[in-house]
Amino acid sequence: MGGGYSNRTRATQFNPTGMVRKQVNFQKKRIYVPELKKTITLILSTRAIKTISKRGAHSVLKKAGII
Repeated sequence: MGGGYSNRTRATQFNPTGMVRKQVNFQKKRIYVPELKKTITLILSTRAIKTISKRGAHSVLKKAGII
């Protein structure tokens, strides 16, 4: 959750704008796992996609419990 105050509002008067819900950046991605010789379709966050490209699909998905 994130607040909706600007510093200008804080300095002058109390004017609540409510809470803003921050969403995760999800992407639908097809990933080929060479160890299994399969393509898996997953909905992943962009950080997870970055981790998979860095560490390899099989090790990351195995650690997450998907494989």
